[in-house]
Amino acid sequence: MSSKKVTPVQQLGEFGLIDRLTSGFKMKQESTLLGVGDDAAVIRYGEVCQVVTTDLLVEGIHFDLVYTPLRHLGYKAVVVNLSDVYAMNAAPRQITVSIAVSGKFSVEAIEQIYEGVKMACDRYGVDLIGGDTSASVTGLFITVTALGTARREELTLRSGAKVNNLICVTGDLGAAYMGLKVLEREKALHEQDPEIQPELKGYDYILERFLKPELRIDVLLALRGQDVVPTSMMDISDGLSSELLHICKQSKCGCQIYQDRIPIAEETARAASEFEMDPLIAALNGGEDYELLFTVPLSAHEKVKTIPGIHIIGNITDLKDHAVLVTQQGEVIRLEAQGWNAYRNR
Repeated sequence: MSSKKVTPVQQLGEFGLIDRLTSGFKMKQESTLLGVGDDAAVIRYGEVCQVVTTDLLVEGIHFDLVYTPLRHLGYKAVVVNLSDVYAMNAAPRQITVSIAVSGKFSVEAIEQIYEGVKMACDRYGVDLIGGDTSASVTGLFITVTALGTARREELTLRSGAKVNNLICVTGDLGAAYMGLKVLEREKALHEQDPEIQPELKGYDYILERFLKPELRIDVLLALRGQDVVPTSMMDISDGLSSELLHICKQSKCGCQIYQDRIPIAEETARAASEFEMDPLIAALNGGEDYELLFTVPLSAHEKVKTIPGIHIIGNITDLKDHAVLVTQQGEVIRLEAQGWNAYRNR
């Protein structure tokens, strides 16, 4: 008797699973400009395109209610979707929110989540236009879909990077991951001894970066003001290494970045030292920074370097499948996708 071979989901990982599940789907509508494979799908309506993206957040996988305030959760659920819209160089317009809750949640608790949703809508000027609600056997599930618009010539995909383009990031990296590490440490200590109260003083910056991220629309507006359109772009949700590899794969190119150019905040480095961790690991593999990673032509160097919040960390090369980090000692290390993976991290 033969048995059919089964493949564990963990073996493929999130993106491998997506590729496998969607590889047989062919686009049938002329209006579908871009389907699966970027930060958002793109639907064409004449000169204007609509971008659509959705994210599912699951209790116990994407968030822990032991240390995540419900208002912050609602806010973050919206922001992580708007981040994907901005990463397409588009403007978010509307969202839908669907939620499934178990019996442990009161109406007042659910209202707190929607207070956070409203805060994000007000902050970024988007409308809540619908959604769905359902019961859940266990836990909390939130799905947000975001819609945005852009002119076709202004859209920025992952596949547009060219040889000698400059690689840029906004803000600083690794802070959100170190904020998570602190919260997980304090949770573990409290579980061991309920008399121990969480000690979070002095971690304000990295905790806020994890619990309530903000988006870099200031940089996008500055780039537009300088007439600079990125050739490729992503948000950094799964770690710098993973996102760079996505751009290289989609653009069929390689890259090299330099350790001493990767921006890491002092608060991040200090927290990393407490965990006896190299802060570079947090920056490369931590994820959830929701900063922007993008490429621009070499000719835009003078314009880009004058914009606050942008750091030029490397360049695109013609060496396909060759993505490397050059250390401060001159050592060349191959980049690997070691960032967030919902299946591997379970």
